[in-house]
Amino acid sequence: MIRFQGLTKRYGPLTAVRNLTLEVLPGEVYALLGPNGAGKTTALRCLATLLRPTEGSASVSGADSALHPLEVRRRIAFLAASMGLYERLTSREVVEYFGRLHGMEKDLLESRVEELIELFGITEFANRLCGRLSTGQRQRVALARALVHDPEALILDEPTLGLDVLSGQTIYEFISRERAKGKAILFSTHQMEEVELLADRVGVLRRGELVAEGTDEELLEQTGEANLARAFLALVSDVEPEEAA
Repeated sequence: MIRFQGLTKRYGPLTAVRNLTLEVLPGEVYALLGPNGAGKTTALRCLATLLRPTEGSASVSGADSALHPLEVRRRIAFLAASMGLYERLTSREVVEYFGRLHGMEKDLLESRVEELIELFGITEFANRLCGRLSTGQRQRVALARALVHDPEALILDEPTLGLDVLSGQTIYEFISRERAKGKAILFSTHQMEEVELLADRVGVLRRGELVAEGTDEELLEQTGEANLARAFLALVSDVEPEEAA
């Protein structure tokens, strides 16, 4: 479903991602871990067609992100750490606008908007301008916007960053529901509890390279550590612990 094959991204002399190869299957949640600057966001942006790989490829259901970007965009939901909502549109208007961009028919779009407004608890601020929303409310709208066309793969870059407990729980429940529908989900995070709660498999990036991959239990066995946080620190041991935490 989601595949990176030897993906490398360079910025001049800097290699942000080096020879990344991994796969996320339908109905699987894959967590991408790494300290700041490890290449997580760069890899996700290559998959989401926002960056072009220097070498290798990123694809969704066989559609290459560099060769067929419009097809990939139809197949994915991409939630970036910066939400980028139009502040002079209401929550409802933002979701409707992105549905129209995806070419959704009017009746289908109207029902889908209402479904998402209810699903993410947006009802009470559906007609409020996005510029007047809290961080948690904006994140819910951003999710609804990304999912309005009901894509087959989800790419989430730190989806709970800056959220309160209740807003984070809404996103956890949503990820679990989408997994049950058979969707491939790839997300980056710094929160180990999110990985333990949601992820079927984990990949650890260090300096742009995938240095470990497997289930929680496999990473613990590989490192000999008692919990995932300590296993992660062991895998990125050339990084200062306070940076990696």
